[in-house]
Amino acid sequence: MSVKHGLLTILTEHALAGYDLRSEFEQRTGGTWPLNISQIYSTLQRLERDGLVESTADDSDATLWNITDAGRAEAENWWYTATARSTPSREEASIKVTLAITSPYVDTAQVIRTQRTESLRALRDYTKLKSKLGPINSLSREDLAWAMLLDSYIFTLEAELRWLDHVESRIAMGFANLAPATPSATGPTQTGGLVANGTKKDNQ
Repeated sequence: MSVKHGLLTILTEHALAGYDLRSEFEQRTGGTWPLNISQIYSTLQRLERDGLVESTADDSDATLWNITDAGRAEAENWWYTATARSTPSREEASIKVTLAITSPYVDTAQVIRTQRTESLRALRDYTKLKSKLGPINSLSREDLAWAMLLDSYIFTLEAELRWLDHVESRIAMGFANLAPATPSATGPTQTGGLVANGTKKDNQ
């Protein structure tokens, strides 16, 4: 999701000043995507340049932002166009683990254990937050949206924990050689005419 489309979808409902638009954006996303006011205004200025919004002054000379017909069409197109999944998301935890597997000096099992502890903590926190909301059928629109966002975080963490278990079991089953080596003080460990990374060292 881009900030551009987030602001456009809110403006389809009513005109707002920049500060009010930021507050509503953060409220609707559960405070998970905080924006500074300069980012709001720079985005609005680009939207105005592209003919998707227009600015007017109210009775107190405050600037209000109104969506144009072209802006409504852009917002509707965004709502009903699937989000592309052609490029996998760059999730830091998964990148860290996969890099650890390729590094001869990193204890991959320890990396996994540390990440699992943190992911379990986050999972407990999100589950506790959701439990405080009460029954789904009694929630307001805003609370229901927050509950669904929490579900997204919970499901993502559960999938991450399953993946960590999978990687750990694969290592235990067939990749015992992933135990960390001990690097020398001056660089890769040397063995005979080869250094640890397989590159032949020069004869002196």
